[in-house]
Amino acid sequence: MSTITVFGGTGYAGRHIVDEAARRGHQVIAVSRSAGDADGAAEITWTSADVTDAEAVRAAIAQADVVVSALSPRGGLDGALREADRLIADTAAETGKELFVVGGFSSLRRSADAPRVIDEGFDRPDEAPAEQVEALLREASQMNSILLDLEDRTDDLAWTFLSPGMGFGAHLPGEPTGAYRIGTDGLVLLDADGQTSIGGADFALRVVDLIDDPEAPHGHLAIAY
Repeated sequence: MSTITVFGGTGYAGRHIVDEAARRGHQVIAVSRSAGDADGAAEITWTSADVTDAEAVRAAIAQADVVVSALSPRGGLDGALREADRLIADTAAETGKELFVVGGFSSLRRSADAPRVIDEGFDRPDEAPAEQVEALLREASQMNSILLDLEDRTDDLAWTFLSPGMGFGAHLPGEPTGAYRIGTDGLVLLDADGQTSIGGADFALRVVDLIDDPEAPHGHLAIAY
């Protein structure tokens, strides 16, 4: 079994990944600002750390075999997420650790020759407040910048950037199904009804499956039903 450090371990995606990894017997170091309030299985060690602090990040990664970043650009990380994830990636590279990053749907393309969803432009529905749309675009842009940084790396870091379907989050938890599909070409995955979504538990199932499989693909992957 591996030791897995999960940054953002109390967030929506992060907590599902922490729980799934612990369920399989992995030792998990779950890192967040509010780790003192967390609980869980004996396999989980909760720790509080500032993910913009190089020494704190290095300490959280030191004992890990695999690193997962499930951070989001909210609260204190709004505007600072790119630098935080770059620090995590640099530290993973320096210490020879494999890195998985939970990204966003908007980094995918609808076809091979199409722009990324974030670059398509968005029409604001009449009922959607302008500030809400602006916040969503700001978040998507920050998440996409992490992928661009990873693609620009020239070192030997083994990285995987995971884009869930558009219907993903605490507002759409769904029921665990034990099923998922994976796309290895950075393209949107649509179901038979033209929808793209994934529940948190099934997303985490796929992430830990990737961690457990030494032959799993790397790069930009899509996960959806």
